[in-house]
Amino acid sequence: MKLKFTKMHGLGNDFVVIDGVSQSVSLTPEQVRFLADRHFGVGCDQLLLVETSAVADFRYRIFNADGGEVEQCGNGARCFVRFVHDQGLTAKSEIRVETLKGIIQPRLEADGQVTVDMGPPRFEPADVPFVAERRALTYELDLVEESVEVSALSMGNPHAVQVVADAETAPVERQGPLIERHPRFPNRVNAGFMQVLGRHAVKLRVYERGAGETLACGTGACAAAVAGITRGLVDSPVTVHTRGGDLVIRWEGEGRPVLMTGPAVTVFEGEIDLP
Repeated sequence: MKLKFTKMHGLGNDFVVIDGVSQSVSLTPEQVRFLADRHFGVGCDQLLLVETSAVADFRYRIFNADGGEVEQCGNGARCFVRFVHDQGLTAKSEIRVETLKGIIQPRLEADGQVTVDMGPPRFEPADVPFVAERRALTYELDLVEESVEVSALSMGNPHAVQVVADAETAPVERQGPLIERHPRFPNRVNAGFMQVLGRHAVKLRVYERGAGETLACGTGACAAAVAGITRGLVDSPVTVHTRGGDLVIRWEGEGRPVLMTGPAVTVFEGEIDLP
């Protein structure tokens, strides 16, 4: 089966984006893994599928490199709005997009940046989901030979954010897989390692669920900024420095939506034969 695709990235967090509006698309987990493979396929952290929606302008489906479908992807949301605009699927600069966790509203700015209304963060353990008797500001998470203190919250997908002294030397490769698959996170979790640089800036690395460490994570940046604000460590707006570049996160407090602004770049378009 021949399939047209577009390769895109948001701060180095890269995607294969597929138009499921103009062409019929039905992918198996094995085909997603093939497309995501950097040696035999196209290569990506996540695959994004654009579909029609009965409740919004489009439906947005996200598949991690391991073939599993997930709820949300912030960098992908920015690429999504640029894709549908550049492909002529809409003339709107702001669209409503259906995801597994509700409606988001990305907007293409005049300067080419993209702002996404990610909706309000959710803190109740059952909403993350996270196993805890009650909601708390932070939680102790026991790993194999150590424990870490994390903020647990949902940005449409689950996040565990810990504060570290130095993001560059943080034990991302060692702790990331242990946190991702910790039994207290029944749907697994994205593990964030955040270094506070000042009242309006942090440095962040994220070990993403189903993808490993990526150069940037949009929902991870939102979760880190929210965790920092709720803990009184930073103030909005927060510039989140990732290895792939910078995102600006704005949040006015509980019950209010998180606004994320950053770039979305098209790399190339192509066609591939799927096995």
